[in-house]
This record gives sequence, C-alpha cells and structure tokens, in this order.
Amino acid sequence: MKLLLRWLLAACALLLVAYVYEGVQVRSFPSALIAAAVIGLFYMLLRPVLVVLTLPVTVVTFGLFLFVINALLFWAAASVLDGFYVGGFWAALLGSIIYSVIMLVVDAALRSTRLG
Repeated sequence: MKLLLRWLLAACALLLVAYVYEGVQVRSFPSALIAAAVIGLFYMLLRPVLVVLTLPVTVVTFGLFLFVINALLFWAAASVLDGFYVGGFWAALLGSIIYSVIMLVVDAALRSTRLG
C-alpha cells in the first residue's frame, strides 16, 4: 500500500516539477506515472553502481558529484520516455534537485503516517 502511494506521489511530484520549472515537461499523468517508475528503477539499479564507480570524484568534490549522478539519471529517464522531457543537463540538474526536495517531503510524510 505504501509503495503504491509513494509511486502516485512521485508522479505528482514530477507534475509539480514540470509546473514550477519550464525545463522539465510532462505530457500527462499516465506519462508521469511511467516516468516516476523509470526514475525509481534507475535510482535503485544504476545509482549505486555509478556512486561506486565515481567514488574518487565524489570524495574530491565532497559529495557534490552526487548531484551530477542524479541529474544524469533524471536526464536518462527523460531520454528513454516519450511523455517526459528534460531540456538538457542543466535543466536535469535543477529538475532533479527540485524533485529530490519534494520526494524528501513525501518520504517524511509517509514515515510519519501509519500506513504500514
């Protein structure tokens, strides 16, 4: 139940990012659902591998390179989907930061509820 609610809220977060920032566009709610699933899969499967591979750069930049990894995954998700568009690397960087902040709020709200 909590996973389904988080997925729906992640899709809403993508729509909110597209609303507040013109560098990210989402065609419809079903497109946002698919994009949220793909972003979640990329973050779950690819992000740990990229973090390990780029560990020296991450250490030298005091962790700031993690923003680049998140932006690249956000941009990659947009490049494989039709209804989700990101206007370039800088748009992906800002869009992924906004999306991450919104998802932090969503996760905190879900943690404080008694859904499971």
